[in-house]
Amino acid sequence: MSNLSQRIIFGVLGAVLLLGSVWFSAWTFALLFAVVQARMLVEFYRMMRQAGYKPAAMLGVAISLLLFASVAALTEFRTLTNQAVPLAEADLGYLRNAAVGLIVLLPVLLILREMYSWPRANQPFAPFSNVGVALLGLLYVSLPMSLLTLLAFSGPGGYDYRRVFALLFLVWASDIGAYAAGKTMGKHKLAPKISPGKTWEGAIGGFVFTLLVGAALGWLLPELSLPYRLVVAGVVAVLGPLGDLAESMLKRSVGVKDSGRIMPGHGGLLDRFDAFLFILPVLAVLKLVFGS
Repeated sequence: MSNLSQRIIFGVLGAVLLLGSVWFSAWTFALLFAVVQARMLVEFYRMMRQAGYKPAAMLGVAISLLLFASVAALTEFRTLTNQAVPLAEADLGYLRNAAVGLIVLLPVLLILREMYSWPRANQPFAPFSNVGVALLGLLYVSLPMSLLTLLAFSGPGGYDYRRVFALLFLVWASDIGAYAAGKTMGKHKLAPKISPGKTWEGAIGGFVFTLLVGAALGWLLPELSLPYRLVVAGVVAVLGPLGDLAESMLKRSVGVKDSGRIMPGHGGLLDRFDAFLFILPVLAVLKLVFGS
């Protein structure tokens, strides 16, 4: 099977799984993205090990899952159930408190782990470098991905799959527009030292197509004004490619082509969701400020 065939087949299957899980229920949405962000963190730590660092991967993944759950608890996650389900009436404050406590103690736990295993064989870096890499993974990967639950719950109405669909459509529009414009008109390199294939023409094409899709999303989210949709589309169109470039720089710095092999023809999940790492923090701030 050719690489193009693999990309098409597994791309379609991945999109069906993604959209189906988001649409089916808040439970399947939360389960899918909890697994996705944990896997992305594993891929990040694996690349860091390729560079000679030895971050505490298991502890990092455990904290990342707790972080995802705590952000969900801060939203209207409980409204995904009906009143007959105990979770709908539960006080989840303990989860938030546990998450805050563990996050505060995390640097101490990571340093204790280094003290226990120091000195390490074949360790070119100081032990505190491992602590920094472990924390960086949580800040770079886990925290932004956890913010997706904040966007998925639009307030008193609870879970709204349309918000997630809209974000996915905008990210895909940015990729498709950039690819089409870059292939047909691309001449001027955007960042040749990081990603030689990207061009300014592709970036402009992706920006324009994303704005068009953002304007068209009124049929999906009629309650959102056109200016707000265009602002969100602009955030995706600008920050999405920057997130992709950041991950490309990371991969080049450690000498790997893909972050993983979980999706034949597409690399790892970090390769697929790298744009989200720059987009989600800004969209979360917009939601907190404007409440939309």
